[in-house]
Amino acid sequence: MVANTPPSSAINPTPQSAAEEADIAALAKGGRTNVFGFILRLLARIPFLFIAGQMYGAAAVGRFAYAILIVEFVAQLATLGLRRGLANELARSDRDHTHVVWDGLAVSAMVSFIGASVLIAFPYIMFPNSEINDLDRFLPLIIVVISTMEIALAALAYRYDIKSTVRSRAIVEPWTISIAAGALWYYSPRDGLILAYVLSMVAAMVAAFVPLFQSYGWPHQWKPRVRSLLTLMRDNAPLAAADAIEWGSRRVDLAILGLFVSPAVVGLYYMAQQIASLPQKLKSSFEPILGPVITRNLAEKNYAGIARQVAQVGFWIIAAQIGVGLALGIPSKAIMGVIGAEFVGGTLALWFLLGAEAAAAPAVVSEAALIYMARHRNLMLSLAMIGTQAGVTFVALYFAKDAGWEPEWLAAIPAAVLMVTLGMASIAKRFLLMHLLGHPIRVLRWPLLWATAGAASLGYFANMLPDWAELLFGLPAILGVYLYIIWTKGFGPDDRALFKKQK
Repeated sequence: MVANTPPSSAINPTPQSAAEEADIAALAKGGRTNVFGFILRLLARIPFLFIAGQMYGAAAVGRFAYAILIVEFVAQLATLGLRRGLANELARSDRDHTHVVWDGLAVSAMVSFIGASVLIAFPYIMFPNSEINDLDRFLPLIIVVISTMEIALAALAYRYDIKSTVRSRAIVEPWTISIAAGALWYYSPRDGLILAYVLSMVAAMVAAFVPLFQSYGWPHQWKPRVRSLLTLMRDNAPLAAADAIEWGSRRVDLAILGLFVSPAVVGLYYMAQQIASLPQKLKSSFEPILGPVITRNLAEKNYAGIARQVAQVGFWIIAAQIGVGLALGIPSKAIMGVIGAEFVGGTLALWFLLGAEAAAAPAVVSEAALIYMARHRNLMLSLAMIGTQAGVTFVALYFAKDAGWEPEWLAAIPAAVLMVTLGMASIAKRFLLMHLLGHPIRVLRWPLLWATAGAASLGYFANMLPDWAELLFGLPAILGVYLYIIWTKGFGPDDRALFKKQK
């Protein structure tokens, strides 16, 4: 017998019910909206990377990257897991949903102020290798803005409002930071990137709270309940830790690298990380809508339906990530060269980081169910993963630097370790979820291999072109061949629901 064994009626897969078909349609609609947002975010992110690389340079980018790393880590902790856990709180609460949402906002703001106070008192945590001015010290105040914005968007996602997330995170935030970074360079080449980041977060928060008030209304007669807030913090502690670990797995590599190399090399790695993180946004495209669907099916004990939904979304994500990864990875030298000649050394790191994003896809969709079914075991797996990643990265960098490796090879080490550890975590979490559900979860299909081979073959010839031609013609051709093979050979009726507008 397995833990949380499903009832006998759920052991054998059954044909999809009308409710399950509606779930797939909802997942497709939410994912489709967010994939469109991903494209918008990509278009807006390119100017920022170009401005940061060409105008500010690697050293300024490295200083900016390390400070934002610390600030966003504290903000991630301050959300207390409510970015995904709020759906469960709303589903099981008989209180006014507006009051539940404001409980979450209140407790997050409280923790954010505590974290911000610590960083304001000890600003060298954010700027370990550079001088600090008065503006630098107050950067942590933005933590309150980031954490409450995430909870507001989670509340909107519970009501299947994904457009607000797209508007806030894929349009307002990236375009604000791109425009502000270009303008603020004339004010301060040293601090312009950080100031642009602050402006973008404030603008994104406004874009999140306006629809929040429209959807939930004002919190009339709401009063913070200390006991309720403490209970909320306690119940979401495992989920908060899992979220922080998942987030940290994408940042601990940069943090450890900063201990061994100069800010310029940190900037080089950060740029590679920013390009590689573009496919990562595809995973988050389905997270807001997958949580409410899973919680409802868990309440109905529809384990077969959960297995099908996780497998379906998992295939969508990994298919999209491999395609984007190939399109960005094959012409990676040309892409890094466009940002700035000094960033070409990050090409090898970019390859490994793109591979890491594809390896992480099964873990993301499995965790969407595990956080409700086995949150403590999921947390233990995440702790094991990030502990292994941090330990191996530190030891490998120590010996590689002692051996006199070149900076570009040093920068590739954390990315390679990340790819391996995320792949191991994906395998472990998928098997745990299959054990709990009593059903197989198949996210890999043979057409993925065929499409990858076709795109890679074309990419071999694209690499022979000049850089400008490789980007202008080769990149879209690689992606086009991949998508054609996946569409004709890999997508069935349920897969194509992602591209159909439902009535």
